[in-house]
Amino acid sequence: MAEQENGATSAEQPQIKMHVLTQFVRDLSFENILAQRGTGGEVQPDVTVSVNLDAKKRSAEHQYEVIAKLKINSKNKGTEDDLFLLELEYAGVFHVENVPEEQLHPFLMIECPRIMFPFFRRIVSDVTRDGGFPPLNMENIDFVAIYRNEIARRQAEKQDQPSGTA
Repeated sequence: MAEQENGATSAEQPQIKMHVLTQFVRDLSFENILAQRGTGGEVQPDVTVSVNLDAKKRSAEHQYEVIAKLKINSKNKGTEDDLFLLELEYAGVFHVENVPEEQLHPFLMIECPRIMFPFFRRIVSDVTRDGGFPPLNMENIDFVAIYRNEIARRQAEKQDQPSGTA
């Protein structure tokens, strides 16, 4: 007895469509500060990674560009001498359809970077290795946490602004 009910349950939303159209390096800079200075002695790297994300609509219908901006700084533990600085802007162009408007921003800022991550992770690994250091294999990035932190930061910023009084 599997009867379908008519009404609200029969209305289906169109399936979300997403295609990666292209991915590319927008900007890349690697500075081997250790080699430039010629420092000797034991080196114990302490690496910090900061990630910023940006997304924008492109002129073509249903196309969006998502940019991951990474700044990776390595210092020597103890002396705090800089070892290297890596800055990478990695972009992806995505065709996205049928995502509800209220869910589009989180979709672009979470799902798209998840797809891009393995590719820019490999670039970071290759560049640090080619720059004379052990390859830096980045840990997985929690893009949901990054998104939530940015939303919280923006809300706090709004609350700190003085409201207009009449």
